[in-house]
Amino acid sequence: MKNTLKVERAKLNITQAELADKVNVSRQTINSIEIGKFVPSTTLALKLASIFNVALETIFVLEEKDWA
Repeated sequence: MKNTLKVERAKLNITQAELADKVNVSRQTINSIEIGKFVPSTTLALKLASIFNVALETIFVLEEKDWA
């Protein structure tokens, strides 16, 4: 799954640690999401979208390879 989490985070000028604190996960979890090693739960994805005040699809995009 492709994501723009790092871009959205940069727009607000917040660190991975600051974002992690806001959604109650570790900084490593945020890093893993940003580099595509971890797909967040629906709840976490919705929390992240809420923090950035954007639609879920703005941050997370399914690619064709994700359908296989």
